[in-house]
Amino acid sequence: MMTGRARRPRGGTVTTVPHDETGPRKEPVLRLDRWDATWPDDDPHANFKSDVVLYGRLDPLATLRGMSENLGIPVGALARYVLARWATGGSGGLLEIGPVMVHRLWEPIAEAERQDSDGERLRAYHRLREMISWLKLPLDDPSVYPAQYEDDTAE
Repeated sequence: MMTGRARRPRGGTVTTVPHDETGPRKEPVLRLDRWDATWPDDDPHANFKSDVVLYGRLDPLATLRGMSENLGIPVGALARYVLARWATGGSGGLLEIGPVMVHRLWEPIAEAERQDSDGERLRAYHRLREMISWLKLPLDDPSVYPAQYEDDTAE
């Protein structure tokens, strides 16, 4: 694991070109900076930061340019789509699973942490595994639910 103090990345700015309210809106301009840094071993975001450094070595525009050529979509539109899709993934996941289920899934974790016991954490894992297997069941075996019909005439 990397240790030390994180350095502030160069650049990293997003600028919006001013526009006149009656004219066309100018879109933000984003500079794709590489980031190389170090951080303390106990940094709670170390895994994410490591991913930022590793993926920062790649050129995402190579893929986007190929997609642009094949699909006839401008690179900037694809980049905007990819960023928006990734950035909203968490809220999209919440919408898919629903707030009630998120709270139900969090319960065993919260209880295990309150107990501060490895045994309770293992029990929480087993409870979560059971809950998720129950949610996953119709994906693995669609026949678990009877066929549904839109009208009363079908039998």
